[in-house]
Amino acid sequence: MKIEKLTDFLNRENKIAIVGVSNNPEKWGYRIYKSLKSAGFDVYAINPKYTEIEGDSCYPDLRSISKSEKVDVVITVVPPRVTEQIIRQCKNLEIGKIWMQPGSESEESINLCKKNGIDVIYNVCFVVDGLKQKFDE
Repeated sequence: MKIEKLTDFLNRENKIAIVGVSNNPEKWGYRIYKSLKSAGFDVYAINPKYTEIEGDSCYPDLRSISKSEKVDVVITVVPPRVTEQIIRQCKNLEIGKIWMQPGSESEESINLCKKNGIDVIYNVCFVVDGLKQKFDE
């Protein structure tokens, strides 16, 4: 992974949607959401199971976020088959960056991103590898 690519994803001006956010503090969907909020990122929670996470609105899908709130980066914390559906939504919504948390990627999803001109990072944890590297510089 190129450091420039990582920096593009970690730009504080990005609006980030976390697909698969959880209200369970033990799960990565919660940890990523909480870490990004604490670091000052503009973050959207996506999970059809919830209407609220940590007092913030939780959206059922990416299409439910207002068009005026253009999402720049999507982080997937879902099974690979769901990630593949999310990539199709990203293409339709013109979202150009997807970070697949370990376990949410598949060969098909990676190829879908490349085929559709979507920048993709995978096999790297957003919190452990991404934020740590960004703020340890």
